[in-house]
Amino acid sequence: MSSPVDGPAPQEAPPRRRRGWALDTRPLAIPAYRRLFAGVTVTMLGQQMTLVAVPFQVYALTGSSFLVGVTSVVALVPLVVFGLLGGAIADTMDRRRLMLITSVGAAVTSALLAVQAGLGMDNLAVLWVLTAFVSAFAAVNQPTRSAAIPAVVGTGLVPAANALAMTVRQIGVIAGPLLAGVLIGQGELFLTYVVDAVGFAVAVWLVRGLPALPVAGAAGRVRVGAAVRGVLDGFVFLRTQPVLLMTFVVDIVAMLFAWPQAVFPQLSLTEFSGEANSLGWLYAGISIGSLVMGLTSGWVSRVDRQGAVVLGAIAVWGAAIIGFGLAGSLWFAVLCLAVAGAGDMVSAVLRSSMLQLAAPDDMRGRMQGVFIVVVAGGPRLGDLRAGALASAFGVSVAMWTGGVVIVVAMAVVAVAVPSFWLFRASQAARTT
Repeated sequence: MSSPVDGPAPQEAPPRRRRGWALDTRPLAIPAYRRLFAGVTVTMLGQQMTLVAVPFQVYALTGSSFLVGVTSVVALVPLVVFGLLGGAIADTMDRRRLMLITSVGAAVTSALLAVQAGLGMDNLAVLWVLTAFVSAFAAVNQPTRSAAIPAVVGTGLVPAANALAMTVRQIGVIAGPLLAGVLIGQGELFLTYVVDAVGFAVAVWLVRGLPALPVAGAAGRVRVGAAVRGVLDGFVFLRTQPVLLMTFVVDIVAMLFAWPQAVFPQLSLTEFSGEANSLGWLYAGISIGSLVMGLTSGWVSRVDRQGAVVLGAIAVWGAAIIGFGLAGSLWFAVLCLAVAGAGDMVSAVLRSSMLQLAAPDDMRGRMQGVFIVVVAGGPRLGDLRAGALASAFGVSVAMWTGGVVIVVAMAVVAVAVPSFWLFRASQAARTT
């Protein structure tokens, strides 16, 4: 693969063995990946700021927490629909072109959010429509970007490339809400949206410099009917691939039984009410652990037994949530959340890598689309479970019981699906 802008990407060269724990930065030596990585970097901060700004604006307009919740559904529906369709589309056309289209769409939509805030339109319907469009463009862009990674960096550097991207995302998850809070507190809602629009505008320029990223054997034409059939074909394919299927199943189990955010407000107002900024620390805990793990993830790119490590990482997540449920102090609760976040980071990097390595190129977009849907939907189901159990039996029971279920479930998966436990990245790379 070559480009007049970026030059050739060393796809066939075997990666040099590295030692140490530091974040593996070798993919950044590939010009095309540098553009992809820079695109994630410049858009993640603004996206996280918009995730704060939209609910704030909805509440400021309506004074209703219920309508804030409805706004989450407004964003989730297009994320699910276009996450699946976008993955199918990404398997039928040049992925560079699709990233360019969706980046332009996201930039325009973010600019319109800034305009409506700057003009003080105070129109909930307009805000919901723009929120749905932002979610739809992101739902197509993200699986397309992920599906392109093996072609850009080569199979040997896929885990390292994923670790780099996910680490910078965690920085955005921490910094974005903090910066948004400062700007909103100063009455600068307009500027909060402007940051997102500028980020996507820069991403458009970065994507334009990528080489073409065609899919082998793809028709190159996009039809709605074909995209829908492509989604169905993806699920049929997934049903015949136990390893790929289990990458989704184990994450759904982890999020359904142990996603803790629904209990943070209750803890901040009850058990940890005397602690300074307890709510902020609770919300930051998982991201802090994920960021630390990302910065020390050099070893992850050397993992061959990826399935076994995923099961171990999710078991760590479950054990940490048990500790969180039994925590009697804020500092220990945050520590447990950080450990859980570290486990989740390892799991996410390796599960994404398994999908990229074990799926053929003409299925990678669809598999990444399902990945986006699972990652977005699982925590919402987990919030529902945790909130219901916490209301009925208390926060502690809701959390530690879920953690126990996860640890046991991972042991069951290891025994019941040996192909997942025994999955090796080196073998998958040779067969795709």
